[in-house]
Amino acid sequence: MILQPSSALLLVASLLAALPANADGLYTKKSPVLQVNNKNYDQLIANSNYTSILEFYAPWCGHCQNLKPAYEKAAKNLDGLAKVAAINCDEDDNKPLCGRMGVQGFPTLKVVVPGKKPGKPRVEDYQGARSAKAIVNAVVEKIPNHVKKVTDKDLESWLSKDKEAPKAILFTEKGTTSPLIRSVAIEFLGSVDVAQVRNNQAEAVEKFGIENFPAVVLVPGSEKNPIVYDGELKKGPLVEFLSQVATPNPDPAPKAGKSSKSSKSKTQAEKTKPTEASEPEAVPDEAQESQPAKASPQAPAIDELATVDALESACLLPKSGTCVLALLPEFDAELPESTKKALTSLSEIAHRHVQRKSKLFPFYSVPASNEGAKSLRTGLELSQDGKSVEVIVINGRRGWWRQYDPSESADYELARVEAWIDAIKLGEGSKSKLPEGIVKSEDEKAEEHDEL
Repeated sequence: MILQPSSALLLVASLLAALPANADGLYTKKSPVLQVNNKNYDQLIANSNYTSILEFYAPWCGHCQNLKPAYEKAAKNLDGLAKVAAINCDEDDNKPLCGRMGVQGFPTLKVVVPGKKPGKPRVEDYQGARSAKAIVNAVVEKIPNHVKKVTDKDLESWLSKDKEAPKAILFTEKGTTSPLIRSVAIEFLGSVDVAQVRNNQAEAVEKFGIENFPAVVLVPGSEKNPIVYDGELKKGPLVEFLSQVATPNPDPAPKAGKSSKSSKSKTQAEKTKPTEASEPEAVPDEAQESQPAKASPQAPAIDELATVDALESACLLPKSGTCVLALLPEFDAELPESTKKALTSLSEIAHRHVQRKSKLFPFYSVPASNEGAKSLRTGLELSQDGKSVEVIVINGRRGWWRQYDPSESADYELARVEAWIDAIKLGEGSKSKLPEGIVKSEDEKAEEHDEL
């Protein structure tokens, strides 16, 4: 009798804690992707005036490795406009933050948009394509717009508002506000008011003597004469130009002093919880390697193939599709711990796919008393000591099989087993050809029944 796994084994905290510590990160120090951890999340992301996209990853995750080139390209394209960051959820110190942010799989991408109150951003799941272009487009849409659109009718009232404060005006032929000018406004938020004027606003254009578009004019305030910018329309030169009247906002935000309220309260990372908008939805299996943040209270045990006939009918015929088989060891009163862990992981994976209503090949356990299990162990040259569980995947129709290889560090932990299952679904990894005699033809099976 197989004991039902304790729900405690499936709690996310246990799962995260079981992952190897101090794993090497996916991104190097020279990468354009910003490295974030549990300690600096507040300073770099939560307290920033900039929109960020944050990748939660594990270095061993194949889909994370596949995403890396596109993600780094997106980081280069968004340089100066938004933050492209990543956090390694394999690091022990980062696991609490990954859990609080509702991470259910790797890679998970979340867009963090500055909120109305400093330090309280809005967190949204990114559900778009995993390409640099799609990521850039999605993030650009979320860049806050602090640029005031001004017309001939309201130009004077805008200029007269707080006459001592410096102002900047972009004269453009476009009606939309570009990410560049929005990022400049963020850089000087609270110190320089930024406006945009269309070229069809004749009075405003004539007032400042604009002849070519686009053009940027700095109004220093205090009755000083306007200054027309004659440099390139790029972030660095524009910031330098406006810096003659104001200092850009520091980013990352300075750490709070010991006497500040924020230092006495919980950090923003500890207080941050996913909002309704960031409540994770079921992400297509081909898009991520899963790692649940919420485990089911008690996943049903996988089906058992107790007889040779049941095993052959389910998985060892020429028409049989993909099956995952847990070949159980011999045992007396209680299953070995490694076997329990393997069955627990397989049960949880199967149960989650049922909940998602997503298609997945069947999982079966095969007791050692089943002569078919003994034949498989012999034919596939698996362990014969009778003490070890063997998890294999087999496809009778296509004639291949593959063995799960539990390393000493990984064993049968849920995240590792699920990554292996995901790789099978995506056709990744090497497969071995099934030896002759493993798959039974209909005629061979009929002859066996006749002999019986």
